[in-house]
Amino acid sequence: MNPKVNWFFEKDTKWKEEYSQLRRIVLDCELSEELKWGCPCYTYKGANIVLIHGFKEYCAYLFHKGALLNDAEKILIQQTENVQSARQARFTNVREIVNQVDILRSYIYEAIEVEKAGLKVEMKKTDEFPMPEELENKFQEDQGFKAAFESLTPGRQRGYLLHFTQAKQSATRTSRIEKAMPKIFEGKGWNER
Repeated sequence: MNPKVNWFFEKDTKWKEEYSQLRRIVLDCELSEELKWGCPCYTYKGANIVLIHGFKEYCAYLFHKGALLNDAEKILIQQTENVQSARQARFTNVREIVNQVDILRSYIYEAIEVEKAGLKVEMKKTDEFPMPEELENKFQEDQGFKAAFESLTPGRQRGYLLHFTQAKQSATRTSRIEKAMPKIFEGKGWNER
C-alpha cells in the first residue's frame, strides 16, 4: 500500500466499498501502488498494468494492455472504438467483484506476463485515421497550417483527427478546425492549454 494513494480509498464515493475490494485483490498480486491520473495505478517494474477508476454507472479495472489479454471469461470491454490498447473489467456492486476474485487475479497475472514478455499493442498509424474533407480543404487553403499540423507529434495529430471527425455536421467540423488552428500553430494538442 502506498500512503499517497489512501485518500482515493478513504473519500466518500458511490464506489468506496468496490474500490476497497479491487485494491485488496490487486495488492495480493505484488504490484507497486502509485497514483497516476488521479487514480490508483498498479505497476510492474515501472510499467502500468492496471488502474482502478469509477464512473457514474460503474467502477472498473483498466488493463493498460488489455487488448493483448486472452479474455477467456469475456469480461473485458473496449471503452470506445478509438481505444486501441486498454480494456476495462466493469463492476456495479461488490458481489460482482467477490464472485470473480480468482478470475480477476488471473487476468492481473496474465497482464504482468504480457509486460514481462515485452509485448506491445499494434497501434493504428496516424495515416490510418480518417482525414475530414474540411481539414483537407484548410490544408489546400493554407500550406503553413498544413505544415504546422504535420509537425505535431503523431499522438497530437490523432487527437485532432478524432476530435474533428466526431462532429456529425460539416459546419461543426469546420468550426472545430478553425478554433484549433491557433493551438496547432503553437504545437499543442487539442486538449492542452
